[in-house]
Amino acid sequence: MATKRTPWPGWVYRDGQDPPYQSSLGNERTFLSWVRTALSFLAAGIALDVVDLSIPRVTQTAVAVGLVTLGLLCAVVSWVRWGATERAMRLNRSIPSLGFGMVFMLAIGGIAALMVVAWL
Repeated sequence: MATKRTPWPGWVYRDGQDPPYQSSLGNERTFLSWVRTALSFLAAGIALDVVDLSIPRVTQTAVAVGLVTLGLLCAVVSWVRWGATERAMRLNRSIPSLGFGMVFMLAIGGIAALMVVAWL
């Protein structure tokens, strides 16, 4: 007789009941959107480091590092948020708030402002 294995990651699937498929798939689509955003920031940071712009090199490097850091942070936070949301649905609890979204938007605004000031 086969034993039932808990899917990976266990901290998400260990407890509770399966949520409706539409909810779970919607959560997965949101996760994949954040992953695409993370990849975009990684690509932008790498591209910015490769090209030679008419701004100080130290500013260009700082913005490139900021974009890559945002991309990595976005990837990690999106996975943790996916798991927390999936777990909340499985346990019939409220979905966690998007606290990272505001921090993320402020960081993007700061990087954009830095680029505008550098080009002036």
